[in-house]
Amino acid sequence: MRILHRICPCLIATAVLVGLAGCGGSSTGSGDGGGIDPQVMADALHAIMEADRTVYAERVVNRLQDEEQVIQASEHWQDEQALPLPAQMFRMGAELAAEMTDAFTYALLSAWPINSSNAPRTPMETEGLEAVAADPATPYYGTETLGDRDYFTAVYADVAVSQACVTCHNNHLDSPRTDFELNDVMGGIVIRIPLD
Repeated sequence: MRILHRICPCLIATAVLVGLAGCGGSSTGSGDGGGIDPQVMADALHAIMEADRTVYAERVVNRLQDEEQVIQASEHWQDEQALPLPAQMFRMGAELAAEMTDAFTYALLSAWPINSSNAPRTPMETEGLEAVAADPATPYYGTETLGDRDYFTAVYADVAVSQACVTCHNNHLDSPRTDFELNDVMGGIVIRIPLD
């Protein structure tokens, strides 16, 4: 029990989803009688990711940096004894999850990335980012083949939930866009689930 209280709630929920997907949990009419529908899984994973990202941006970074001015968030958080930026926290979580399971991957991408490694790399990522920028309330779904594997890919709008996000992106020297406002779409969360 001592270790369980240290495990991130999103990892526990993810483990449950992966377990359902692998052992014939709830089926959503796919007709095969086993597993979880990839769209249901992607939507559930996204709900967890968006909740964690929003809580960190609003209740940690915005509160401690902008409201209470206790500590700054910085790209160079280790060197400067600062908070990691929300995008860095997201990437660290994605990298850790990728070490734990191959049932899905996820990334935070943008048509206006500060870090070029966060730009779209596939036609589906580009189309998805364009679609969610035009209609943030509607996720973009499709399938794509990468290498010799087929994937269900989902893209969800990543919205500026706090003023800290807006200020950081608008003031960053490497930002290709400097006119973000609160609640603007800044990019997208891409979730990819193998179909084999």
